[in-house]
Amino acid sequence: MKRNYYLVALILLTFFVISFLTNIIGPLIPEIIEDFDLSLTMVAVLPFSFFIAYGAMSIPAGLLIERYTEKKIMISAFLVAFSGALLFGLFPVYLIAIVSLFLIGSGMAMLQVAINPLLREAGGEEHFAFNSQLGQLFFGLASFLSPLVYSYLVVNLESGVTEGILLSVLAAMVPSELPWISLYWIFALVSLLMVIIISISRFPEVERKEDEKVGVLETLELLKRPMVWFFFLGIFCYVGSEQGVANWISEFLSTYHGYDPQTTGASTVSWFWGMMTAGTVLGLLLLKVMDSRRVLISFTTGALVCLTLALFGSGSTALYAFPAIGFLIAVMWPVIFSLALNSVAESHGSFSGILVTGIVGGAVVPLIVGTLGDMMGLKFGMFFLYLTFGYILSIGFWAEPLVTNKTIEFSTQKRDKQEVG
Repeated sequence: MKRNYYLVALILLTFFVISFLTNIIGPLIPEIIEDFDLSLTMVAVLPFSFFIAYGAMSIPAGLLIERYTEKKIMISAFLVAFSGALLFGLFPVYLIAIVSLFLIGSGMAMLQVAINPLLREAGGEEHFAFNSQLGQLFFGLASFLSPLVYSYLVVNLESGVTEGILLSVLAAMVPSELPWISLYWIFALVSLLMVIIISISRFPEVERKEDEKVGVLETLELLKRPMVWFFFLGIFCYVGSEQGVANWISEFLSTYHGYDPQTTGASTVSWFWGMMTAGTVLGLLLLKVMDSRRVLISFTTGALVCLTLALFGSGSTALYAFPAIGFLIAVMWPVIFSLALNSVAESHGSFSGILVTGIVGGAVVPLIVGTLGDMMGLKFGMFFLYLTFGYILSIGFWAEPLVTNKTIEFSTQKRDKQEVG
């Protein structure tokens, strides 16, 4: 089958845009608290509204793709994200922010479900694992860059520097007291550009294997199995831990060590995501020579140590410990996901839909941290992350996959070959 390298590049660009729009919430939190006069619980509702959209949209998006095409779903997803970003850009108030982030999150959930089977078709099954990891590198790169873009826009708009077309246009559109709203105009522009690019692109017809389809009956059958819920909770805890750290880094550094959220706070969040990208590369190498469960145990233990240093160490220690957590959690998503899929011999499409729904952990855990933080201080609120990381650590001990690597094989004959090899 002829490979469509243009489409592979487009999908990698989509990974980049998804991450750029998803992981900017953390650096904005101190600004949102100050400008909207919010409690920690109220500000935590914002990432909650974003990530709860994954829980609401992931399985429906899979069913919609069965009926329509990936191209239509991707266009619809970016239009939904565009409407959410534009809405908040025009009406920058707290309640509209909740609606806006839910719409943006819905669009991102639709994209996540659509692009993986498309990447397999466009890049070839034999290159799917490599291309998927490449997508994660693009994802990490965007997460690294988005806080830097935030700092650039806010620092320049606040100081009245409006050189260049972009800054001058944003200065005319954004309230002077809310320069961070400029990011949402950037989100709207990027989403609209992606709609145009996807509309003029040619997409192949994706032929799904029977095992890759998302079926209602298969999903209901899987939900009767405790192991499915255990792995769902693993994904829930991972995304909750990731967002529970990233969303509160800047506010923690500001509250306990007096660092400027617009510069030092944003930079530390940027390095958190940048180090996660580096950790992904190391994880790839280690998974070639170590059992994935041992990798998970080692890295999660390290993350718990770094979390302790970040919460109880000095300000300078925290500046290094938080990015170190990003480096160490990089292996968690692929390892948990692969252990889960390798633990069943059928219905992988439906199981994937259930697992992706676990992204809702990114909504719940930061909200719990914020609520506890209002009651007893943010540092105490972040103690909750010991529970989520602890559960991830436990997976390395109780998981019993049918195969012990990331390659998912479905037939008994192929599985026996894997075990013998």
